[in-house]
Amino acid sequence: MGYHHLALAAKDMKATHAFYEDVMGFELVKVEVAPIPSGGWGKHFFYRIGGDDTCFIAFWELHDGPGASDYIFDLNRAAKLPPMTNHYAFNVNNDEELNEWRITWQKAGLAVFEIDHNWCKSIYTTDPSGNAVEFCLTSGTFDASTRTRALEALDETEFNPSPAPAKIKMWKAEPA
Repeated sequence: MGYHHLALAAKDMKATHAFYEDVMGFELVKVEVAPIPSGGWGKHFFYRIGGDDTCFIAFWELHDGPGASDYIFDLNRAAKLPPMTNHYAFNVNNDEELNEWRITWQKAGLAVFEIDHNWCKSIYTTDPSGNAVEFCLTSGTFDASTRTRALEALDETEFNPSPAPAKIKMWKAEPA
């Protein structure tokens, strides 16, 4: 079973479009305009990821809904969670591609947080709605011992930390 799309509400659809098409390189290919069952209406924009029609990210621009002035578009703020808890990650194939995305984000005026988790390497930034976006490179492998550790953690009630990250770095946005 594959992933088809992730759908999120956008605080500012024009800024969201500029980020996901101009910075991320995803192509806007479709919009659905429809009423929202709870009231109001919305435009549902679909962006193609990876050049084919099997994987998308989609955004809702919502209009005239009850309580619209109270909508919170940042997933973590809405859920009252620490920043970056809820996030979405896109795959890269090698270290060079990960570094290229870091540079692209910095040149777009975005700060970038980098972390080597010892089994994957990631960079993070936020989109115009405040949602955390990640590019991730799997750098390790999984075996019976990693599965056993994960299963044990399901029942743990005491803090039992993983090994410290191999690298943590904050990259500043480049001036425009």
